[in-house]
Amino acid sequence: MNAGASGWNPGARPEPERVTALGWGRAVLRGLALFTVTYGGLGLLLLVRLAERPLAGEVRPFSPWITQGVCRSAFVILGIRHRMRGRPMAGRGAIVANHSSWLDIFTLNACQRIYFVSKAEVAGWPLIGWLARATGTVFIERDPRRAKRQQALFERRLRAGHRLLFFPEGTSTDGRRVLPFKSTLFAAFYSHGTDEAMHIQPVAVLYRAPAGRDARFYGWWGDMSLAPHLLRTLAAPHQGSVEVVFLDPLRVSDFASRKDLALECEARVRAVLDEGFGEADGRDGLPPM
Repeated sequence: MNAGASGWNPGARPEPERVTALGWGRAVLRGLALFTVTYGGLGLLLLVRLAERPLAGEVRPFSPWITQGVCRSAFVILGIRHRMRGRPMAGRGAIVANHSSWLDIFTLNACQRIYFVSKAEVAGWPLIGWLARATGTVFIERDPRRAKRQQALFERRLRAGHRLLFFPEGTSTDGRRVLPFKSTLFAAFYSHGTDEAMHIQPVAVLYRAPAGRDARFYGWWGDMSLAPHLLRTLAAPHQGSVEVVFLDPLRVSDFASRKDLALECEARVRAVLDEGFGEADGRDGLPPM
């Protein structure tokens, strides 16, 4: 999930911050509330899936609503303002977004009912892996020999009406930039006539730090450990905001190749970040979600 051999030099990371006694108190209270809501929601989701699976198979008409509700509640608990601009597409297809943090999972799930595409290793992570499997995440391996099998899995999920979301950068950043979009996963939309029916919606995610904090406060990248970053986020006395911008969906058949489609998605997301971070926070007048 976080950065590696992408050609991007992340440079100096924010200095580690000392957490005060009050900060620890906030972190414990928020952490307990977040854990209770998240894993209480997981238990409810699993019960719903027991009834949903024999009736609807992979379609999942009810359980994604639970995931969305949990993720919306997470922002109330954390105190991070969550805003949306634009509208999630209604038709069949997939979503691509820039990747900044573990918070992206809550941020994007809070907006719509989606299924993430993630690297296979995440399935084995304690706690997080259980959540990912239960919520229908599609796990992929970076082995070229398995490319056809993974493409078939993509197609099956798309034909079942699932809206998949993946991060074409292949890694996370500090949240202030967009890395080149890799075109590999876009190949699933150019087979067996799926290009005629599918759309790809680019989505830009902009995190704004709490007042007076490093602008990259919410970014999680490089060799940063999850626990200290989570603690810093939970302990913050004042929080910032996140804005999710839904851009116009692109018809896959309008692009000659997966590389052309990836380049256009990248350009549109990059334009939003370039514009957004050139403006002062608070000027957009967008209401909270």
